[in-house]
Amino acid sequence: MAGDLRTSALRTTVAGLRATRRRRQVLVLTGMVLVVLVAGTGALLMGAAGLTPGQAIAGAVGLGDKGDVFVVQKLRLPRVEAAVVVGAAFGLAGALFQSTLRNPLASPDILGISTGASLGAVTGTLVLGLSGVALSGLAFTGAGTIALLIWVLAWRKGLHSIRFVLVGVGLAYLCASLIAWIMARSQEQEAAAVLTWTVGSVSDIRGEQLALVAAGTLVLAVAVAVVARTQGPLALGDDNARALGVHVDAARVGALLLAVALVALATSAGGPIAFVALVAPAIARRLVNDGGAALAASAATGAALTLVADVVGQHGLLGVAAPVGIVTGLVGAPTCCGCSPRPRRGADDQPARRGAEPRL
Repeated sequence: MAGDLRTSALRTTVAGLRATRRRRQVLVLTGMVLVVLVAGTGALLMGAAGLTPGQAIAGAVGLGDKGDVFVVQKLRLPRVEAAVVVGAAFGLAGALFQSTLRNPLASPDILGISTGASLGAVTGTLVLGLSGVALSGLAFTGAGTIALLIWVLAWRKGLHSIRFVLVGVGLAYLCASLIAWIMARSQEQEAAAVLTWTVGSVSDIRGEQLALVAAGTLVLAVAVAVVARTQGPLALGDDNARALGVHVDAARVGALLLAVALVALATSAGGPIAFVALVAPAIARRLVNDGGAALAASAATGAALTLVADVVGQHGLLGVAAPVGIVTGLVGAPTCCGCSPRPRRGADDQPARRGAEPRL
């Protein structure tokens, strides 16, 4: 009898925790959707051709004045959609990297994955003259190559998280140097056009390119939803994950490949937008606060962060239009510092033993 009561109490507690977790996730997702709606509405209304809410709605559905329809459908709405899609891709990719590698610094910005994708895209644009699907493929090749190099160079009887980050930082600088060299060898007009893209911009993403990025992000998000169930066991460590029936190496490689594909797709369109993949998952995990990877919340946070930064870049920097990557860089550093975990007292205060690196 007592055992049945304890079991019933335990089930009630677990059910309550799950309900609380779902409630927080829904609240965070709802909040981010509201931020996107408010920022998107502001982006449609503000500009040289100021529009009323009625004119913006009519223009979005193809009604009203032809000038309003052109401004909304050809100029402003594609930019809003691009910011949301690219930001969601970066946020989801960052959450995958950080949860799979169990390191809050394992962001494609820091690891050089974004820079590798940029190197592939810049090479395709300035050297090979590619665009569209071919350019996205070359960006994926660059990101995949850097990811493979990091994995190989950081592997020493296991994958060490500290070495993984350090190798990634080194390769990021190498890719940045190669990008600068390619741009220096190019024509001034071509290099100037690519320079804005290397900072990170969603101003020129529209038409077929926008459709390609949106479709690719949707497909990859569905694939992430399929493999998301392995993220919880992986967070418990390799031994515990294996005990729960997870094929650790296959799960980790699959998740990282999806993250690399998301970064390559987003970077090929909007460039290496700084800090979104690093900060968005940190904000999402802080808001959800359930100890999980917060994949959906990270994607929503990335979309909201990128769109708000783009609106601020267009209208909020003392009348000077700035690419979204500049704004995310300005707000990313203090936000990252605010979201950094507090050190715990105890065993963590003791100096690490020689050769004792945390392993993945």
